[in-house]
Formats: sequence, structure tokens, C-alpha cells
Amino acid sequence: MNRFIFLLFFLLLSCSDRVSIIENQDFITIKNRGGKTLGYDPQSGVKILIVDNLAFKDLNKNNELDDYEDWRLPVEDRAEDLAGKLTVEDIAGLMLYSSHQSIPGAHQGWRSAKYGGQTFYESGAEPSDLSDEQIKFIEEDNLRHVLITNVKSSTVAAKWNNNIQSLSESIGFGIPVNISSDPRHGNDSYAEFTSGQGGRVSSWPSSLGLSASFDPHLMKEFGRVASIEYRSLGIATALSPQIDLASDPRWGRFEGTMGEDPNLVTDLARSYVDGFQSTNTKGWGVNSVNTMIKHWPGGGTGEGGRDGHYGFGSYAVYPGDNIEEQMKIFTEGALNLRGNTLSASAIMPYYTIALGNGEEVGSAYNNYLINNILRDKYQYDGVLCTDWGITGDAFAVDVFFSGKSFGVENLTVAERHYKALMSGMDQFGGNNDMIPVLEAFKIGVEEYGEDFMRNRFEKSAVRLLKNIFNVGLFENPYLDYDKSSTIIASEEFDKMGKEAQKKSIVMLKNDQNSLPINTRKKVYMPMRKVPKSINFFGQEIPESMEHKLNILDLLEYYEVVDDPNEADFAIVSIESPNSGYGYDKKDVESGGNGYFPISLQYSPYTAKFARDESISGGSIFEDFNNRSYNNKSIKTKNESDMKLVHETYKLMNGKPLILIVRVYNPLVFSEIEPYASSILIDFGVESRSMLDLLSGKFEPSGLLPFQMPIDMKTVELQKEDIPRDMIPYIDSKGNEYDFAYGMNWKGVINDKRVKKYK
Repeated sequence: MNRFIFLLFFLLLSCSDRVSIIENQDFITIKNRGGKTLGYDPQSGVKILIVDNLAFKDLNKNNELDDYEDWRLPVEDRAEDLAGKLTVEDIAGLMLYSSHQSIPGAHQGWRSAKYGGQTFYESGAEPSDLSDEQIKFIEEDNLRHVLITNVKSSTVAAKWNNNIQSLSESIGFGIPVNISSDPRHGNDSYAEFTSGQGGRVSSWPSSLGLSASFDPHLMKEFGRVASIEYRSLGIATALSPQIDLASDPRWGRFEGTMGEDPNLVTDLARSYVDGFQSTNTKGWGVNSVNTMIKHWPGGGTGEGGRDGHYGFGSYAVYPGDNIEEQMKIFTEGALNLRGNTLSASAIMPYYTIALGNGEEVGSAYNNYLINNILRDKYQYDGVLCTDWGITGDAFAVDVFFSGKSFGVENLTVAERHYKALMSGMDQFGGNNDMIPVLEAFKIGVEEYGEDFMRNRFEKSAVRLLKNIFNVGLFENPYLDYDKSSTIIASEEFDKMGKEAQKKSIVMLKNDQNSLPINTRKKVYMPMRKVPKSINFFGQEIPESMEHKLNILDLLEYYEVVDDPNEADFAIVSIESPNSGYGYDKKDVESGGNGYFPISLQYSPYTAKFARDESISGGSIFEDFNNRSYNNKSIKTKNESDMKLVHETYKLMNGKPLILIVRVYNPLVFSEIEPYASSILIDFGVESRSMLDLLSGKFEPSGLLPFQMPIDMKTVELQKEDIPRDMIPYIDSKGNEYDFAYGMNWKGVINDKRVKKYK
């Protein structure tokens, strides 16, 4: 213990019998008996004040205990005190939410970073060091909300957290950094728009998989476990859950949802948020994580299933006049909690223009949807953060990285910030630069005067600061990285995730009780062709071959043979049909409008039942309004999956074919169901979880959280905003693949879950 720490230790003990001190790896912990535990870096300049025999951090270094530093006071009072002290520049920094940050920064590309002007590998920097860009946005732009993506390890994440917290603590009012993440608990990269994993956490199924359990308690347990693991990585805000009602089966973000039934999704959304936020009987605790629910007023109604990350998906449509049911998940679920945190602490509106609901601008700019509905009607006073990149300049309808300033393309970047603020927003996702926020302030001063704009800024500052206070970051934002690595690798949490994986598997068919299959039987498992494709970011993925079930795991259960004649049964693992995102620029170059159907069948599809005239349309990059794709044809990228099923069926010559379908969207089963003895739906599970079910160690219990359509006609005729409005597929055994359908070893499940929700 160095001389400074020794003197501090002596001072504290001589002044109070209620305070104890612990020296950690690179920070000091001070425990108040019966009060809050403090953590700080003595190198940051912060000192400790002893008041009433208790310790407090002197964050602004004025040798006085300010209200915002007094952890005994209500969070609202502390936030208001600090907001009143902040400059406009300070508040502008709070309103920023960083672009995606890799730890360490990538060598090149959109997540690249410099260290002393060099790439990470050239610089000799440690993985946990702050990049030049991170130092700049903390020191110069006053940014305090950081989105991290992939991290090298949990230890690196914890050390990086301590480094950035120390820097932030040394500046101004010592406002800590609120670190956030997109979902991290999937066992594979099932959401292409979610950037990276890193830092081992327990492995759970996708959101759809958790929904397939039809168990709100399991969803809450996931939130509880995830919150502990998040805080061990330094993450205090989850940019989740995605609670959009999956009312259109073609949507590219379907898998990130909780399904299409309003009642089920409402219950699951509430449980998810309660699990993350309400971590003790009083509500907020040291393991609590803020949730940012998304995407208001529901992002699943893009016309034709097109997604708002692209200009070709910029419109949300409501042919069933059903926006109220889309919003129900928010207002009755995530904003109506059972726990004492009461409501999700933040909301992210979607990119899309919600046609027929206020001004034709993106949802974050829509005064009717934000101020009139969310703020006034539903009295929501939490943080509203834009989705990433809405204030950027657009340059194309088909490029992921183009700005998403839908409906306000004619405004300047500063004017877009101002319009969003005046519509009720508090924060700007993906913006590291405070200059346009300060310019927005000046625009407001010219229109309403300085007092008005100062009050408007302070209102957002209070909301933003409350979320940082609630999770205890002002008291202790530091991590013991040895402890963090132990929590992240917890055997208990890993076991819980694997049990949830098994509960997520849905059995659709089990002809002649083909399953379960005793271990040590001989199995034939052909390789699947992974076709060349373009991912969500527009990056090309080359063709390859794969076994979706891990061969080494399979060998522990069965004898693997190369000759189907020797096999007792076959396993074929495929993915749901993938025809792209509903747009092709080559069609424009040939004189068309660029729009195509999104197909949910494997074989080539011609849209004979699509709208002649689209509901939505219009872009500064298009000289037409009709985005119809009627009578256009499309091929899936993975028609080979269907052919693999057919070919294996012939090779097996009547012996059982077990079909496992990795599902991202609903699909038309008529092309493959007749060829399978048993069908299992995989929502993102590990091989061992699936093999435990195949071998009978675990009985299937999952239920479909959405419908499987009978054909593409019913897909085209359903309305984007109406859930459960398709004709479901009926298989060769007469079973209807409808919402809440699933089988166990005894047959079709008809338990209390089915009775409650179906």
C-alpha cells in the first residue's frame, strides 16, 4: 500500500467507525456500513469526504458535499442538482451515444481505431487501452454513453471499463460512463445486425427461442442472469429487448422479436425488463441494468417485410389500422412492470415513417408519436434515444451505412437534431460529436429564447442522469476483473442457458415415434452447402460447406457413417429460406423499380397475389412512388437446402429422416415436410442441447410463437400490422402448424400454456 493510500486509510479510520477501505488492482473500494460502497481511482483527482461518519466521493473536487454526490438523497434530487450545474456543452455530451466500439479497435473498416496515431497492432498498446477516438469523445465531446461490440475477453473488458471510468472521473463533474451493449447471449451470430460477441457469457437461445418456452418466468430468469453478467463486463445499459410485434412473417429482424402474439409478447417483454432492472426487493440494485426497449411504435410493419435499416424499407404500413396493438407491448408490458423499477428506463423509436400517424417522418422525428402519444398520453418520462444514424445524410436506398434521415433529408444535420429534440427525444444514437447538438441549441434559442432551451436541455439531462444514478455508477463504476472473469464463466449460469436452449426446441412432427433415438445407433448426416450471400451490412459471404451439428458432439451419442445404406437414420440440418431483403439495384439499372418479393419458400417464387399499388413509396433517390413487386419472381439463396432434404430422403430408402430447421422467419413447409419422419425447430441451440433431445434425455416442450404459413399466397394477403392472420400449414398427419402448436413424446401439447395464450 503506497503512502497516499496509507494516509487515506488512517484518516478514514480515525474519522469514522462506519467506513472501511480495500485496495484493489487499480482502484480503491470504500465500504460504508449500512450505506453505499464507493469505488474510485486516486489518480483521477477525486477525494473522499467524511460527513456524518460516512464516506462520499468529491467528484467535482470542490471540497464540499454537493447534493448530487450525496448517495443518501433520492435519485431525482441528485439528478436535478447535477443537471442545474452542467453547462450546455456538458449536457450536449450527455445527449450523445457513441458509435459501435470494439475493444480493442479493429485494424480497418467501420469499427477501426487508432492508438497514438497507429493501428492497434502497430502501436504496441494493450487491448484494454483507450483508443484515440475514445479519449477524444470523452475529453472533448463530453460523451458519457458508449456502445461496445466485440471484446477480446472479460478481463480486457473489465480493465478497459476501469480505464475509461478513471478518465471520465478525472474531468469536470466526474460523470461516469454508461456502457451499453446489443444482445450478447446467443450461442451463434443469429442477428447479423448485432455486432460481435467476445467476453464469454452463458449461452441462451434467441429471443424467439425463449418465447417458444411460453414461460415469462424463464424470460425473467434470463434477464436476471444476463444483468449479472453484463455488470461483470461493465455494461449498465442493454440496448434490448426488441419487443416489436412480429406481425409480418417476412421481416428481416423477425428472429430478434418475441413472436407475433400480443398477449404473449406483452408478458414476456415485462418479464425481460423486470429481470434486468428489478434486481432486489427495492428495485434498482448493484446488478441492475437499464433496458432500452425497441422499437417504438413497433418496427415489424414494414411493407412487404422490408426493413428500415435501408431506404427501401423506410415506411411502416397499417393496412389493418392496428397500430394500437403494436404499441400494446410497450404500454401494457415493458412500461408496466411488476418490479419496483416500474418501467423500462429507455425507449428507442424505429427508423421507419409510420404512415397515417402524424407527419411523414421517421418515428424519432414524429411529434405525434413521441410527444402526443408516448409523453402525454402514456406519461412516459424516461430516456428516448434515437436509433443509430438517423441524423446522417442519406446517399442511397440500398446501402446499410447510408444515413436514415427518412422524411427529413432536406434538413441540415443540426436541424435534424433540433427537430428530434423538439419532438421529445433526449439522445442521439451513433453520434460522437456534440457540435450539431450545440447548433441545435442555437436554433432553439433563436426561436424560443435561451431560458426555454436551457430548460429543455436540463429536462433531458435529468432523464439521462437518473439512469446513471439508478444503477449506482456514480458511487462505484469500477470492476474487480478477477471477480468478473469468475462470474462470466459461472457453471450455474451456463447450465441455466443450456436448459433454456432445450426448452426452446419445438417438435412439429414425429411420425411413427421416430424420436427419441437410442444412442449408439448409426447415423448418416450429409453436409449442408452454405450458399454465397450478402449479409445485413452488405458484406459478401463466400460459399462453403458445413455440418450444423458438431461432429465431435454427435460421435458421443451415435456412430456416424458415410454410407446411408449402413445408417439406421439420417439427420438433415438446414436453414429457413433466404431470398434477401426485397430489393435489387440491378433491376433499377434494367429499368425496373428495384423491388422484389421476400420469399418464405425454397423454390422460385412469383408474386401473383401482391398489391398492384404499394401503400408506401417515395424517396429522394426514386422518381416513382409505386414500390409494388407484383408478378415479379425471386429465387432463394438456399434452394439447395430443400434439395438436400429430397436427396437424403431417397438415399435413406424409407428409413427415418430427422429434419432440423434453423428458423429465422416462418417458412412454407409443404416443400420439405412430407420427406421428414420428424421435424425439430432450432432457435439457436448448441449441438449437445439438440442431441439431448434427439436421444431422449430431454423431452421437447417448445411451442410455436408464430404461425407457419400454408403457402406464399396467404403471406401476400396477410396484413403487415395484423398478427396471426395467415392460414397455417397442415402437415401429412393433419396437424396444423399454428401459433402455440408443438409436440412432445405423447403427441400434440395441450397444456395450460396453450390454453392461456392460444
